[in-house]
Amino acid sequence: MGDANPDPRAWLALCAALALVSILVWMLGLATPLAWQPAAWPDRPWLFWTGSLAHASGPLLSASLAALAVLAVLGTSLGAGRTACQAVLLAWPLGNLALLAWPSITAYEGLAGLQCSMLAVLGLHAAGRPAGWLLLALLVALLMGEQAWRNPVGYDPNWGVNVVYAAHLGGALAGLLAGIGLDIAGRR
Repeated sequence: MGDANPDPRAWLALCAALALVSILVWMLGLATPLAWQPAAWPDRPWLFWTGSLAHASGPLLSASLAALAVLAVLGTSLGAGRTACQAVLLAWPLGNLALLAWPSITAYEGLAGLQCSMLAVLGLHAAGRPAGWLLLALLVALLMGEQAWRNPVGYDPNWGVNVVYAAHLGGALAGLLAGIGLDIAGRR
């Protein structure tokens, strides 16, 4: 996925905005009302976006912020710009929409699914370079290890919460589809 506008400020702005809004949601105590809930989305479609910005605990928010910092550095070093940002923005609601495929998931919050979208987009952006292949291989290894198609949700004793592995899978697939779609559209 080439980027016609390789200005890394767009990527940095996206990462910073995600971090700042996630912090604001946490500070205002809005995590629960803004979490993605399959039963509520027909009346509150914004949950497809806000669910990624809500966090159940301070340690989970801190981990999300650290991962965003890593993605900001990666994207900047790889020259990700506006096209990559557009792919992430397109993948964002689609990754959460994919959660409807698992009726057992009753709620979701956190940036992990969107961060898998971002990693997929960066991998596609750098495809053909060793860094791109490495990012895609790491993403595949993560998804194969989690096996969300068998285990969409699993308890992680390290975090003390259930982890929605399906969000990682849905986010990664949405990122790949959005990145490929924008690349194809950009070639026309």
